[in-house]
Amino acid sequence: MSLAKRKNTFVCQDCGYESPKWMGKCPGCGNWNTMVEEVQAGASGGRHVTTGKRTVSKPEPITQLESQKEPRITTEMREFNRVLGGGIVPGSLVLIGGDPGIGKSTLLLQISAQIAKKKMRVLYISGEESTRQTKLRADRLGVQEAELYVLSETNLYDIGQQIEKLKPELVIVDSIQTIYREEVTSAPGSVSQVRESTGELMRIAKSNHISVFIVGHVTKEGAIAGPRLLEHMVDTVLYFEGERHHTYRILRSVKNRFGSTHEMGIFEMREEGLREVLNASEIFLEERKAGTAGSTVVASMEGTRPILVEIQALISPSSFGNPRRMATGIDSNRVPLLMAVLEKRVGFMLQNQDAYLKVAGGVKLDEPAIDLAIAISIASSFRDQPTEPKDIFIGEVGLTGEIRRVSRIEQRVQEAAKLGFERVICPQHNLDGWTVPKDIQVVGVSTIQEALEIGLAR
Repeated sequence: MSLAKRKNTFVCQDCGYESPKWMGKCPGCGNWNTMVEEVQAGASGGRHVTTGKRTVSKPEPITQLESQKEPRITTEMREFNRVLGGGIVPGSLVLIGGDPGIGKSTLLLQISAQIAKKKMRVLYISGEESTRQTKLRADRLGVQEAELYVLSETNLYDIGQQIEKLKPELVIVDSIQTIYREEVTSAPGSVSQVRESTGELMRIAKSNHISVFIVGHVTKEGAIAGPRLLEHMVDTVLYFEGERHHTYRILRSVKNRFGSTHEMGIFEMREEGLREVLNASEIFLEERKAGTAGSTVVASMEGTRPILVEIQALISPSSFGNPRRMATGIDSNRVPLLMAVLEKRVGFMLQNQDAYLKVAGGVKLDEPAIDLAIAISIASSFRDQPTEPKDIFIGEVGLTGEIRRVSRIEQRVQEAAKLGFERVICPQHNLDGWTVPKDIQVVGVSTIQEALEIGLAR
């Protein structure tokens, strides 16, 4: 009897780079001390999960292919459906990541129960909890559905056999770092195990037309643990974010082959589970104090959805040689850039001032349209002069002080009008080609100087 050949390779645990010898610094990602030795079996070892006769596909002209729009599986959570692009696509592979204890398992168990309530079979596979522990969490959430099956297993071969027998419409794998294949001799959670297990689950999803959700652990930097290849393999990547000590959670889409990216859904964590928040703008603005210097409101686009959030700035004289520039919720490099524009184009002496900026509510904003609101909040705090409480500021600020055009201005203004705001200060070039709602005034500005003259209350 011939034994399968084995070879030793060193694999980077961050990016998946493979090398026949150990190196202190990974050539792929440049990180130090991430190369770990793994023993890989030859092609003849191990058991395969999928069985059946292999079929060979043939190329076809795209003009002869039929377009079939398959119905999506919708849940009772409209926020969850919207982040996915309208619901769960049959045969899709979805990766959801987030910090420990943030509520990933709670969300997926609630989604499983809602799908099972529609008489669709769901298999919830937990590699971290026993079936009794899963049952305790289900009792707390009020989950009692006969079509929801629970399995505690980490062997991918056994998982594949159970999927073949049960034939569910939806499979939840919690988490991918606990699943292993027998023919891969490295430990569960290693780069090789995560890559091979995800590849096999993808084949199961596509060949059997089953929707598969896999949970991924995250690193201390907030990225999903394992090789970057993992995010390229799946159809959709979702991040579940939020502070553990706050009740609000944000489900963000960063990749979606079946819908728009950067969609955002907001949920509130309660004793009985997660509850969706349909009007996020009211939540982020409910504690705003009117008439306070350094506070502005901006309409930011999160995917296809406009959200109104408050930006706060605190400018104070520096006690050190190098003034501090700190920001929470926005890119910290954007703060000194906008302060330099205010110094050069408006004449503010900010070089000896500490600057602290924050996006209220724990939201992270990264689009250029928030530049004007940041600049106005900095100027408002520096002059100790509040803005009008019913004003919205939208626009990108250039280095020469000009206010540049932004996208989807109509949706932003409509959201502001819906929440009772009375005036929108936006780029002059955004005023053409659409109709302004009746109950709101839109003022176009071309420079940062014009925006300050209009926006700061007298």
